[in-house]
Amino acid sequence: MTISDSEFDRQHIWHPYTSMLNPLPAYKVESAKGCTLTLENGEQVVDGMSSWWAVIHGYRNSRLDAAAHNQIDKMSHVMFGGITHQPAIDLAKRLIDLTPAALERVFIADSGSVSVEVAIKMALQFWLAQERPEKHRLLTIKGGYHGDTFKAMSVCDPVNGMHHLFNKAINTQIFADAPTLTPDDEWTEDAGQQLKLWFEQFHTELAAVILEPIVQGAGGMRFYHPEYLKLIRKLCNDYDVLLIADEIATGFGRTGKLFACEHADITPDILCVGKALTGGYMTLAATLTTKKVAETIGQGPGGGALMHGPTFMGNPLACAVAAESLAIIAENNWQQQVTGIEAQLEKELLPLGNYKSVKHARVLGAIGVLEMQQPINVGSAQKRFIELGAWIRPFGRLLYIMPPYVITKDELSRLTHAMKDYIESVEKLLS
Repeated sequence: MTISDSEFDRQHIWHPYTSMLNPLPAYKVESAKGCTLTLENGEQVVDGMSSWWAVIHGYRNSRLDAAAHNQIDKMSHVMFGGITHQPAIDLAKRLIDLTPAALERVFIADSGSVSVEVAIKMALQFWLAQERPEKHRLLTIKGGYHGDTFKAMSVCDPVNGMHHLFNKAINTQIFADAPTLTPDDEWTEDAGQQLKLWFEQFHTELAAVILEPIVQGAGGMRFYHPEYLKLIRKLCNDYDVLLIADEIATGFGRTGKLFACEHADITPDILCVGKALTGGYMTLAATLTTKKVAETIGQGPGGGALMHGPTFMGNPLACAVAAESLAIIAENNWQQQVTGIEAQLEKELLPLGNYKSVKHARVLGAIGVLEMQQPINVGSAQKRFIELGAWIRPFGRLLYIMPPYVITKDELSRLTHAMKDYIESVEKLLS
């Protein structure tokens, strides 16, 4: 008996974070343009998620389309071992131009999780090259998320994260309490006291601190005070520990700064970027570091080679699109776009924090979050959002949007009105 494509999908295709016994509905998208997804049945929905925060320039962007077409006519892929090509060179130049001046060595990876793995390897090899193998552990803050590969999982929140099932199989790292002060709070010197104690106690075995600057993304959409990040940079300097900034979610303008580290005016020793790097066109990431880190590793064992080399590293097609995406970023229109989104979210989303069912409402840059008192039924919530012409995918107790920068005011209002509709439906159940 022939089954429909949707039923085949449900029975055979494993979607992310979904059980094969009782999978969440998967809505079939036929096409996408700008900020709109067109579904199989012809319905159109405004994308509030930027396809997991990556499609900042919108779908079918003419410049990114052209970059992809031009490159595929030349070559879609060649191995990066012993070979280089112009798209990789162009991309690395743009990354070096956009990121802090000290970051001038670029490893082009193939996904965000892999860029984190590479960053950790850089940190470990940096100390091995100096014959200090005792510096092999990582310190991070609770509530973080850094990817789904094993070393990345080891620095995700060990209790409330998505990887607790694997706790016995991953390395034990050092977790400081998550920051409690938000960017709107007044900084107090005792806020970082525990962190200072962790450094005093563990610095001799710490290779690096890894964290998401200012915004903890998939771990809970929390915003924290920039002074906390400044303190971490100072402690890393004082105790001879590397600092890894995971800007995969926050990089390229999402928080209102080109990179979230700029909120604290600090430069990490190692920087991870991904997601929006290609404007969401295809998978690509990069790990940048300083001349000091790179050259120290180069003097180490094994001929000084960084021990990582993905098959699709430096993929020319992805690099060409990424270089053009960064060219768009370099024109600085994103600043006005993100500022406009932030102002509209503050006006339309923050008042929803007054509802009883909402624990907290918060906005930073092009990020709007409603933290609910109770977990959200994702399946029923998404069904209602589709009916309202919005694509919003909640998780846990978080109802949030991170729209493309090119979204119009009317499109953004459709998203915020859909969120308000959901809140009001929850309120009716409570009354």
